[in-house]
Amino acid sequence: MIKRELYLDKIRPFINRPIIKVITGMRRTGKSAILQILKDEFIESGIDQENIIFISFESMKYDYIENASILYKEISTLIKNDKKYYLFLDEIQEVKEWEKAINSFLVDYNIDIYITGSNSKLLSSELATYIAGRYIEIPIYPLSFKEHLQFKKELEGGEELSLEKELYHYIRLGGFPVVHTSKYSPEDAYKIIYDIYSSIVLRDIIQRNGIRNIELLDRIVKFVFDNIGNIFSAKKIADYFKSQQRKVDINTVYNYLAMLDAAFIIQKVPRYDVKGKEILQTNEKFFLGDPSLKYAVMGYKDRDIAGILENIVYLELKRRGYNVFIGKLDDKEIDFIGERRDEKIYIQVAYKLSSEETIEREFGSLLAVKDHYPKYVVTMDEFFQDNIEGVKHIKLLDFLMEE
Repeated sequence: MIKRELYLDKIRPFINRPIIKVITGMRRTGKSAILQILKDEFIESGIDQENIIFISFESMKYDYIENASILYKEISTLIKNDKKYYLFLDEIQEVKEWEKAINSFLVDYNIDIYITGSNSKLLSSELATYIAGRYIEIPIYPLSFKEHLQFKKELEGGEELSLEKELYHYIRLGGFPVVHTSKYSPEDAYKIIYDIYSSIVLRDIIQRNGIRNIELLDRIVKFVFDNIGNIFSAKKIADYFKSQQRKVDINTVYNYLAMLDAAFIIQKVPRYDVKGKEILQTNEKFFLGDPSLKYAVMGYKDRDIAGILENIVYLELKRRGYNVFIGKLDDKEIDFIGERRDEKIYIQVAYKLSSEETIEREFGSLLAVKDHYPKYVVTMDEFFQDNIEGVKHIKLLDFLMEE
């Protein structure tokens, strides 16, 4: 099992501290594997296996644990001594009011708790006040490009890799770990990814929310997937359906988008007014939890490359811990503004700087921002455009390989 140190390094400082480690992310992005690696490391460090409790709510073995009361009683029967216990609960959202049980474990036992969930609203309910101030959330994303290389080297037995070739594969196959553990053709990989997508939609959206109009959900998904990297709103989606002679309530569109967001299939990125220094309430962008979802659902098309590259850069910024916004400055749009503590970064993403008009557009948006923070134009070009007044041109490959 390959260790994903990017996330393990974020968890380790909180081991053996009275802080609940909440690991969130889309299904099949590696949350369970991270729990298993931690469990193995604890055993290797000398912790008695009897003091480690591991429950996966993906397993039918535990489908009787439906609520917090049953969960509390089940775990209590497994605690046999006064030594510290290590509790791993995988896909905790399957248990109703789970926060009550987790809170009681902290109060009643000498226990270190690690949980995973596949719902972004896991900690946003009123119940979350039970553990407020006593948890750290670690979001897990699909493989980064550097992690893809790590998996590929393991698969190839340490052979030297062509970074340019591997970047092409990464753009085509995305970052779901399962498709990087064997040699899959794009067609076979997309079948696997489509099954992941279907499982998420069925379990985390349709069943959880009691959706009946599945055909409408599918149409909304395809609209969003077809507009990755474009600015739009729920109203624009409703207007689109109206133009197709299908009347759709705008609140229904909002609700379906929120459900897709909660399941990490899409992620909403708000717009930020650079001059007014405020978040705007309309016309966001949406990106996918992994770009390969679009190919698996709608097929691969070369013309989609610009939006896919934006999606890759967006996810990389999130992995690095940035809060990400879309920038608006007068009549100009900035693809990404990333903020992390007292740092800020501005990024424009393009496939290639193929004309003077493209160069002027991509650099011009960043040159209009008059501050001292780093500014980059990220592309797939073979050549480097000279830096213009501090705005740097950087290849996507170099950006993804940065520390």
